[in-house]
Amino acid sequence: MHLFGFWESRAFYDSFMARSHDRLHAAQVGTYRDLRTLLFEYRFDVKTGFSPEFTDTDLLRVAHCTVRAERVDHYVLMQEKVWNPAMAGSPGMVRGLFAQAPDTEEFLVLSMWDSAAEHGKYREERIERLSLRAQTGADIAAVDGDVIDLQPSWTV
Repeated sequence: MHLFGFWESRAFYDSFMARSHDRLHAAQVGTYRDLRTLLFEYRFDVKTGFSPEFTDTDLLRVAHCTVRAERVDHYVLMQEKVWNPAMAGSPGMVRGLFAQAPDTEEFLVLSMWDSAAEHGKYREERIERLSLRAQTGADIAAVDGDVIDLQPSWTV
């Protein structure tokens, strides 16, 4: 299971952490196992202006990438010049975002799709070719990700 929270600003996030987090955490002890929380800061949109609305999407693709320190600039450039245009031009790709964990070489790419079928076409037709063009293997030290079928009843 994945939970995503989107904050209007870092100030609102910091305020929540200072005032409410510990109380909510205490109320939820024992309701989950193996929780891992990561904070990423928005860098740029994938396709169009990102908004955390999920009513028009059925599938979310998340990629958590650890990039080699000496390749960060290249990785970001390739995200802008190779991956984003390819995703933006794919039928069924709704919107997404590219974010970086503060002071690290960790990045998050979220892409929202209107269907698993359309995402599948993108993967089948383009991933290998785009990876070679972007030199992804030289940039990325580790990647973890998931394809998530969205549950509308869980959207708040």
